[in-house]
Amino acid sequence: MTRFELLHLLVAQARANGFEFRKWYISKLGLPWETTRQAVDTLCAERRYYALLFSHEFASNFWKAGERITFQVPTQSFTRRKKDGTIATVVRKAYTRRSTRDDAWRYHLRELAIAEEPLRYMRKYLRVDEDLELEDDLSDSAIAADGTAPRPQPFERPEAAGLAIVRNRLT
Repeated sequence: MTRFELLHLLVAQARANGFEFRKWYISKLGLPWETTRQAVDTLCAERRYYALLFSHEFASNFWKAGERITFQVPTQSFTRRKKDGTIATVVRKAYTRRSTRDDAWRYHLRELAIAEEPLRYMRKYLRVDEDLELEDDLSDSAIAADGTAPRPQPFERPEAAGLAIVRNRLT
């Protein structure tokens, strides 16, 4: 999967959750809007996609509030006073924790910041088994005179093993 395809899928998933990509692109990058394809291509150039990945607007829409997250709690060590008055060092092993939080996107932004390859981190959270609109945003000319937009065509899924096929293509 190319960087362009991955970014296009990330934007599509965030848009499905309410992210206004066109508004973000114009206000944050200050560039004129043409099409989604052109905008994603611009993000790919010169690693401008970091502005998108670390944007609070994008992250809060990409990871929905109340979504179940799994994260690793690191090994901890601290000192504690025992009943007999001596001080002992307590070492707790790392463990996996599952939680639902309204601000899960903040956790993911922290993890994304320390990840060696942010795009690889983001790839883990793509929902490829759901219908994602991969088409360009509606241009101003596609909007009818009455202000309504044409209904987008559904994304076609592979017939055979569905998710397994798509996941194999991603790796």
